[in-house]
Amino acid sequence: MKNIRIWFKKDGACRYISHLDLNRVMLRALHKSKIPVWHTEGFNPHPFATFPLPLSLGFRGVNECMDVKLEDEDFSFKEIIDRLNACLPAGIRIFDVTEPLMKAGKVAFASFTMRISCDDVSSSIVTKQLRGLLDSEAITVEKKSKRGLKTVDIKPGIRSAEVREMLDCAVMDITLSAGSSDNVNPNLIITALQEQTGLIYDTDITRNDLYNAELASFR
Repeated sequence: MKNIRIWFKKDGACRYISHLDLNRVMLRALHKSKIPVWHTEGFNPHPFATFPLPLSLGFRGVNECMDVKLEDEDFSFKEIIDRLNACLPAGIRIFDVTEPLMKAGKVAFASFTMRISCDDVSSSIVTKQLRGLLDSEAITVEKKSKRGLKTVDIKPGIRSAEVREMLDCAVMDITLSAGSSDNVNPNLIITALQEQTGLIYDTDITRNDLYNAELASFR
């Protein structure tokens, strides 16, 4: 038995399916493709797949992955890509299969590209607003937890950030904490900005990559 990591992109209309639905889509594709993956045991056997870090609803993902166990260790990786893509909707495309470089539980950071605009102000002003927010001593927002809402400072969860002005929007490349105990969702940045300015922003968010605590990429 061989552990493999299947890499895929999630875009288009598929950006708006939940992680639970993504899991269902992938399990059905694995079943339909007849790839020799290990199945769970019991009354309802199904392909076993794990995802290192769920992607938030509406986010584009360009380096997403799931881990499965391959029963035939000599089965072609190219065949896996071709078979799965034939069973998946257009918004989800498999582009690589590798052996895992590190365990899924090692995820500590995630990098994002955020395109942010506002109908009421120019992109130059949005850029200045974002830079002002990032320069704040603290960025406090209300965050949902198992015990309800709590006020937290997400500034320590920002590993790095760079903002640049474009013609129609501000673009922010940001790396955030993404571990099991400390996870900063990019939407919290937008929430903090809206609370600071009183404006409503349009956002387009892409998750680019996952990293361990040493900022080594999962790729």
